[in-house]
Amino acid sequence: MTDPARPSRPTDPRWPRASEWLAAGPDGRPIDVGFLGVPAFRTSLSPTRADRTPGAVRGALARYSTYAATRNVDLAELAGKDHGDVADPDSDEPATMAAAAGAAARSRLMVACGGDNSITYAVARGVFGERLRGAGLVTLDAHHDIREGMSNGSPVRRLVEAGLDPTRIAQVGISDWANSGSYAEEASAWGITVISRREVARRGIADCMHEALDVAGSGAAEVYVDLDVDVCDRAVAPACPASVPGGLSAGELLDAAYLAGRDPRVRALDITEVDADADAADGRTVRLAALCVLEAAAGLVARTAR
Repeated sequence: MTDPARPSRPTDPRWPRASEWLAAGPDGRPIDVGFLGVPAFRTSLSPTRADRTPGAVRGALARYSTYAATRNVDLAELAGKDHGDVADPDSDEPATMAAAAGAAARSRLMVACGGDNSITYAVARGVFGERLRGAGLVTLDAHHDIREGMSNGSPVRRLVEAGLDPTRIAQVGISDWANSGSYAEEASAWGITVISRREVARRGIADCMHEALDVAGSGAAEVYVDLDVDVCDRAVAPACPASVPGGLSAGELLDAAYLAGRDPRVRALDITEVDADADAADGRTVRLAALCVLEAAAGLVARTAR
């Protein structure tokens, strides 16, 4: 039954919605973009209902078309596939790994939608499997994520402990007042490349992303990109529990997503740390996460054209 307070959006065959593109499936074509929901939230250091975010992002995609005028891209050129959600990623990481492995194997680019940042560990492990030691990682994040234990603050440490070479890790957007000196020193000692928020402001996001992708993808290594939306300014990401004032702009994050999708070394990326229940009334954070999906896909179109 239709809710009269929320009228349905008009149907226009000349204005295809991004949600329809993703839901339609590949229609017999090889899958270009695979979307996987990973609704983890129980180990978060801050209370969150990030488990509700994959569904919210799917809903937000209905607000957008498949066409980007400035990039001259129409996602109708790509075959998308929604692989659904992992049932219980907090208690069954092997299931997440298996789902990520399957989605990545069948897609040119796999996009995992969290869920909190703990998913980066299991999804990356699934994507790379035994190839993890030769892979690279780029994080767009206010935090180093090398805390002890198992939480949304520890995925980078856990990947290093699993065999990822820390000299192939680049972290873009690291914020002041969001990390301890102890963990910053450890990241430096490991050889992680850190590009701070201030450096992004000085150099520009494109230059910083090119450096990060080259660090992670040196020797033509496969790369995983973590888009932790709390890297953004709190004004544009109020639904991220740990976002801080002064973070990246929405435009900078979207450009980073596009550049990740465009780079042929990038096999998969995730979008994390958005709590759909804590968003502003206008849904700005969830909408930003949805646009990250589209920008990454647009980058894949550009990758194909190069």
